[in-house]
Amino acid sequence: MTGSTIAEALRDARARLAPVSDTALLDAELLLGHVLSRPRAWLHTWPEYTLEQSDLSRFRALIERRATGAPVAYLTGRCRFWSLTLEVNPATLVPRPETELLVELALARIPPDTPLRIADLGTGSGAIAIAIAKERPDCRVIAVDCSREALAVARRNAAANGVSNLLFHLGNWYRPLGKERFDLILSNPPYIAEDDPHLRRGGLRFEPRDALVAGADGLDALRTLIRDGRTHLRPGGWLLLEHGFDQGDAVMELLRRNGYHECSCHPDLAGHPRVSIGRQAV
Repeated sequence: MTGSTIAEALRDARARLAPVSDTALLDAELLLGHVLSRPRAWLHTWPEYTLEQSDLSRFRALIERRATGAPVAYLTGRCRFWSLTLEVNPATLVPRPETELLVELALARIPPDTPLRIADLGTGSGAIAIAIAKERPDCRVIAVDCSREALAVARRNAAANGVSNLLFHLGNWYRPLGKERFDLILSNPPYIAEDDPHLRRGGLRFEPRDALVAGADGLDALRTLIRDGRTHLRPGGWLLLEHGFDQGDAVMELLRRNGYHECSCHPDLAGHPRVSIGRQAV
């Protein structure tokens, strides 16, 4: 990497990242924009701008870290999700675009201007809970996570996005909720099998393992959420769960076996089964 203008630096960074990233140019633009505190559009407007040596050195260091597989969101400390800009760090998962489907399905079951009680279990950065709390300000949302570090990030994200109808509880799944019941419970839990080879590749190597792995078949957390959800849902309440692309049939069977009604599985934009839902009997 020998470039000193924006165009040259991006060209060299793209060549460096191309073998390891399908979005090499976008990655480079996001990282350079982060270094310069400028939007991507500014980079395209001023391609001949000469970079300061300190900025160029910092950019090159970030490119090298990205070349090892470190997620761009961890390198910038920021991620876009829904309509939100969120802080992320290695204590939290990087929110995925497919998880927006979970938010969409939840909002479709939460009428506007209706003061329902919502719980997001395993909230991580708070992405799901904050998106729903912001879209439905009349609702009371509880966000639970077993990681104190993740909850600290989620609290900062809620404050930064102006969300005040959201409370945070430290603990494992339903335990912090006591006997409280909810109109809707949702979760993007760990659902990767412990021997899945993807855990040793790419960005997953940098993300918190406890937020990814759920037993030998990846279903341990989903089993718990489905089994115990019945005692925390109000009559007619909904349970919505994200899962792996090949787990739709198993999750649907678990929902039916545990007595949920109106069960359905919904595909993400790639056509993969991604979110399964069930309803407590009225």
